[in-house]
Amino acid sequence: MALKEESQELNEMDEKNFMAGEESFSYSQTHITEARNLNTHMTIHTAEELYTCKLCGKSFSLKGNLKTHMRIHTGEKPFKCSQCEKSFSQNKTLTVHMRVHTGEKPYTCKPCGFTHKKNLDTHMRNHSGKKPYTCKLCGKSFSLNGQLRTHMKIHTAEKPFTCCQCGKSFKEKRGLNVHMRIHTGEKPFVCSQCGKSFKQKRDLNVHIGEKPFLCPHCGKGFTYRANLEYHLRIHTGEKPYTCPQCGRSFTSFTIKGNLKIHMRVHTGEKPYKCVQCDMSFTYHISLKQHLQNHCEKNFSFSFV
Repeated sequence: MALKEESQELNEMDEKNFMAGEESFSYSQTHITEARNLNTHMTIHTAEELYTCKLCGKSFSLKGNLKTHMRIHTGEKPFKCSQCEKSFSQNKTLTVHMRVHTGEKPYTCKPCGFTHKKNLDTHMRNHSGKKPYTCKLCGKSFSLNGQLRTHMKIHTAEKPFTCCQCGKSFKEKRGLNVHMRIHTGEKPFVCSQCGKSFKQKRDLNVHIGEKPFLCPHCGKGFTYRANLEYHLRIHTGEKPYTCPQCGRSFTSFTIKGNLKIHMRVHTGEKPYKCVQCDMSFTYHISLKQHLQNHCEKNFSFSFV
C-alpha cells in the first residue's frame, strides 16, 4: 500500500508541476519512473504472475517477457544483423552477435579476449584446470557439461544424428553438419592468401599453419583441440585409460603407446603381417625391423 500511495502522490505532484510549468517536472518524472520500476520489480518477490502463455502455460510478471517468450512458439526473429543474414528473437542476442563482426571482446583474460562473459568463465578453466563435470561410469572429468554429454555416448553407443543421404549416424549434430558438406560440396572456410576452400576450419588452420590451441603451461601451440588435451597430460600426469587385465594406465586410447596397443600383450593379437613370409607381429616397428632382414638377405644373394 505504501508503494501505491507513493506512486499516486508522485503522479499528483507531476500533474501540478506540469500545469504550473515548473522546472521540477523532469525531477518528478524521474521519481515516477523509479516508483513504477520498483512496483514491477516487487512482483518477482510476491510471485505475482499476471501474463500466461496460452500455448504452454508458462507465466510471466511482465507483459514484455511474455511477448518475447511467444517468439519461441512463432519462430519470429525480428532483430536482424545488418552485416549478415542472421536474425534473432531478442535484441540482446543480436548485440552479442554483432561482436563477431566488430571484433569487440569486452570480457578479457590476458592475453585472450571473449565476446561473452560465460565464454570467459569457461575459458578460465583452461588455466585453473578445473573439471567440475565427472562421468559416473568411468570417472573421467570434463571442464564443460557438453563434453560430458558427448562422452556419455561412448558408454551408450548412442548416435542420434543420422544423415538423410547415406544413413551414417553421428554422436553430435555438428558432426552431421560437417558430414553433410561431403554431399553438398560446400567448403565455407576460404584461405585469404590463395583462395583455396576447405570443408572444416581445422583443415584451413593446417593449410595456413595456424595453431590456435595454446598450452597454458608451456605455450606450445596445436592445430587441433584434441592434441592440446593429450599434451596437457604431460603436465598433469593424468592417465585416464586403465588396462582391465593388469591395471596399467595410459594417457591415451588411440595414439601410439596407448591402451589399445598394450591390450595386444594380453590378447595375443598380431595385426602386422609380413608379405614375404608367414610371420606376424604385435607392433609395426617389429615388422619394419623384420623386413630389413629380408632386404639384407636379398642384397647378399645378389652378390653370390
